[in-house]
Amino acid sequence: MSKIREKHIFTSESVSEGHPDKVSDQISDAILDACLKNDPESRVACETLTTTDLIVISGEITTKSNVDFDQVARQTVTEIGYTNSEIGFSADDCKVFVCIHKQSSDIAQGVSQGEGLFSEQGAGDQGMMFGYATNETPELMPAPVLYSHKIVAELAKLRKTDPNTYYYLLPDSKSQVSIVYDDGKPVSVESIVVSHQHTVDMERNTLEDLVKDIVNKTIPSDLMNDSVNYYVNPTGRFVIGGPHGDTGLTGRKIIVDTYGGVGSHGGGAFSGKDPSKVDRSAAYMCRYAAKNIVAAGLADKCEVQAAYAIGVAKPVSINVDTYGTGSIEDSKLHDILVDGNIFDMTPAGIIKTLDLKNPYNNGWTYKDTAAYGHFGRDMFPWEKTNKIEELKAAIQE
Repeated sequence: MSKIREKHIFTSESVSEGHPDKVSDQISDAILDACLKNDPESRVACETLTTTDLIVISGEITTKSNVDFDQVARQTVTEIGYTNSEIGFSADDCKVFVCIHKQSSDIAQGVSQGEGLFSEQGAGDQGMMFGYATNETPELMPAPVLYSHKIVAELAKLRKTDPNTYYYLLPDSKSQVSIVYDDGKPVSVESIVVSHQHTVDMERNTLEDLVKDIVNKTIPSDLMNDSVNYYVNPTGRFVIGGPHGDTGLTGRKIIVDTYGGVGSHGGGAFSGKDPSKVDRSAAYMCRYAAKNIVAAGLADKCEVQAAYAIGVAKPVSINVDTYGTGSIEDSKLHDILVDGNIFDMTPAGIIKTLDLKNPYNNGWTYKDTAAYGHFGRDMFPWEKTNKIEELKAAIQE
């Protein structure tokens, strides 16, 4: 298994809610939210494409909810901030094409409880999902991706809450943070890259000063030093952006959505998928398990993998890797997860444990997940660390 590396630099990126791929993700997840609101049993696999003055919504949706797909898409784009037709993409002026059909009956019979070959609800697809946690930050997230998210999220917050002062900030932006690690721990920031869409009249040094101010507020001072390299709008100009500058697609930012390239990734995207799709829900459960293992002090780092067969309830395999940092053997943690008493890894068990069909009742939405990462924010149920005592008790058995 993997061991802790010696001194090295690791880099992760984030993209803002106005990035074209994230616009697509948010529309897909807003449609999922609308379906689940009045029909928690909705089956949704929604894909969105965005480009100049155009939104295309497609996929397989079976729901009893009466959803106005056009209105949901336009409202989402408005909330992001694309309201000016002069920049090539506007909620009021863009065309919206809707191409939706129902979920395949072949898939449905394997996923619906009591149908297909098994009596339990089966996985919505085959595949492997990963969850990861590390104690290098209070959020138990890798530092490079966590701080990358915080930078673009703060820029978006300023743009929305004080538009008179920050009128020059447009919705599309990206960030990148490179951090020096020594013996598995982050020790200093090496470089920061921020590219932010802006109005024609913005002076570049205005944005650079703002970025430096935000960085000093969002990244711990013990990681900062005078030699940090800043690259702010390194091409010198970023006026054409958003879906007008680059076509957006749902599910194209899966590394941004997860751990910034740290650990492994099964390849499945999250947004636009209801929780019967284990490439989403099982990834949340794997994070839940890994985070509680680290929070319990059983490892400094932990990666959990679960693999599924379509229509089958129990995972075909579970793997735990603590990268040599565990206080107990990985095999013991594996046995605890396979047992299923603390973390029920069946699709029905995951949905019940995390209450994934009723996000509105718990103060979050799937659209909330679709920008600034699916992990590392306390609003989501898979971020709770409420299994610590059960884990410690199970180890003593």
